[in-house]
Amino acid sequence: MSKNFASHADLEEKAVSFDRLSDNAYAYTAEGDPNTGIVIGDDAVMVIDTQATPVMAQDVIRRIREVTDKPIRHVVLSHYHAVRVLGASGYAPEQIIASEDTRDLIVERGEADMASEIGRFPRLFRAVESVPGLTWPTITFRGTMTMWLGSLEVQLLQLGRGHSKGDTVVWLPQQKILFSGDLVEYGATPYCGDAYFTHWPATLDAIAALKPEKLVPGRGAALTTPEQVEEGLRGTRAFTSELFELVKQGVAAGKDLRTIYKDTYAGLKPKFGHWVIFDHCMPFNVTRAYDEATQYPDPRIWTAERDLEMWRQLEG
Repeated sequence: MSKNFASHADLEEKAVSFDRLSDNAYAYTAEGDPNTGIVIGDDAVMVIDTQATPVMAQDVIRRIREVTDKPIRHVVLSHYHAVRVLGASGYAPEQIIASEDTRDLIVERGEADMASEIGRFPRLFRAVESVPGLTWPTITFRGTMTMWLGSLEVQLLQLGRGHSKGDTVVWLPQQKILFSGDLVEYGATPYCGDAYFTHWPATLDAIAALKPEKLVPGRGAALTTPEQVEEGLRGTRAFTSELFELVKQGVAAGKDLRTIYKDTYAGLKPKFGHWVIFDHCMPFNVTRAYDEATQYPDPRIWTAERDLEMWRQLEG
């Protein structure tokens, strides 16, 4: 293969930031690695996305303990991807909450996804042997779920499909702070291997309609002004929409997947090529966009074997 498979060449540890957004909200970010959100209520803590392993979760817990000694009772999964959920056991939460769609995806493809992601991103699964198995939600919801952490209202919302079928955002309406999961990225390439390109723009519209003043994206720095939030939404929309349009043009012209990949890569590289994990994401993104533009309205399951076959076809 002409390139190292996926992120096997990505070995550099990233510097962690722990940013205070309000008295109740913090963002754990690491230069484009997966983010974790923290909400501190009157008597308990909620963690939004968990890091990839229980050992990696310990650094999040250490940061939390610098600002509160309240128990970590709630873990929320923004979606099902292993890099987001496999660290959940490290928090020993009383509740693990996810959308019903996310649970359905774990049932359908959780094992395959776990093997696939660990193979793609070895650095992001530090001490992978500490993972006890799949993370299963103990509470599921459909559409909307409201929780009260004492006097703090926390809304779990399914605003639409985009990054996955089960996408959930966490919204603090009293403070206008939103945790978007991978529906929004900032300076980081959206991973679209399980995406719904046709739905994603409307879901971003629904996020914008909430008028968040601060937003924690799935990857990238926390957005702490309305202007930064708009920039994050605009960038995510531009990348996903322009990619899908280029792929659809290639399909309409009767081009094969490899040619469409090369054309799409060349078309997006000047504008987005400096974003984190651009080279890693593009083969998966174009393959999914090609599927959606042709015969697969729902994403096919990625396996470790399918990953390698796709990578050889497009990058070999």
